[in-house]
Amino acid sequence: MHKTAATKIPATIVTGFLGAGKTTLIRNLIQNAGGRRIALIVNEFGEVGIDGELLRSCGAPDCGEDDIVELANGCLCCTVADDFLPTLEKLLQRPNPPSHIVIETSGLALPKPLVQAFAWPGVKTRTTVDGVITLVDAAAVAAGRFADDEAALAAQREADPNLDHDNPLEELFEDQLGCADLVLLTKADLLAQDDLPRVQADLATHLRPGVKILPVRQGDVAADILLGLAAAAEDDLAARKSHHDAEEDHDHEDFASFAVTLPEQAAPETLVARLSPLIAEHDILRIKGFVAVAGKGMRLVLQGVGARLQHYYDRDWQSDEDRATRLVVIGRAGLNEAAIRAALAA
Repeated sequence: MHKTAATKIPATIVTGFLGAGKTTLIRNLIQNAGGRRIALIVNEFGEVGIDGELLRSCGAPDCGEDDIVELANGCLCCTVADDFLPTLEKLLQRPNPPSHIVIETSGLALPKPLVQAFAWPGVKTRTTVDGVITLVDAAAVAAGRFADDEAALAAQREADPNLDHDNPLEELFEDQLGCADLVLLTKADLLAQDDLPRVQADLATHLRPGVKILPVRQGDVAADILLGLAAAAEDDLAARKSHHDAEEDHDHEDFASFAVTLPEQAAPETLVARLSPLIAEHDILRIKGFVAVAGKGMRLVLQGVGARLQHYYDRDWQSDEDRATRLVVIGRAGLNEAAIRAALAA
């Protein structure tokens, strides 16, 4: 028997550009779930499921191994019927279903097609979109990494006839903001004091009335703020404008991704020293993965957004795991994979 509207299972969609901090936020959330039984659907862009592995290693008692479902090698918004809906229905049909579902999209996903999926007849009676939470890298926006000034962009296009008139990065950024019920401004502590109000004001021009912007550090946000928004977003689709509203489909041909496997590394600092010039030379948007460090029993997590590289040890290597370094590299189409592989292997 289907659930009534009063007992629908709420679902939260967490979206945001590459490296905005979605996994850190969700990891914090499930570690401080307050007794909620949270199921996670994790969508990873690339050949190695880095984010799913990070979430599995968090050790939260309210989120077991079976509560994390990873969908790899396919953007959720492109594979709603084939992958997302069947996965969602399996969660809803469990004898002991979750009390809340959290969906982490890849950095390339448009949120609106996912929200639309919750209006499907087989799903609508049993679950609802509690809210769409969009994470924004404050430092990247302040540095102009993703242009959102339409007038300036138009002037730049007019001045340069060779500039591509379609900017999918900008459109994706604006679509994620336009669908948001709450915006989390991550890495705000990296901004100069005068930059924060400017970034918030710029973002606000893309938001629906009433949507709040909350600066956060290290994904530290109480579950009561993130969950329980009661937005019922699937009933509010018309207000969530998208550049892709008139399109039946979209693609990600403007991006490239590949995985690299390397042997143990002598030291994290040595690897970072090799990566930094490589990122600058090839304009790599995102690099992330696990590193095996010689003489260390713990696994090193490496996260890179643009020129910023962070690393930390998260857990011991398991006896049945291959102690190898596995990295995912993401950039724009035309990324020189051969040159990057050669430099990493040197």
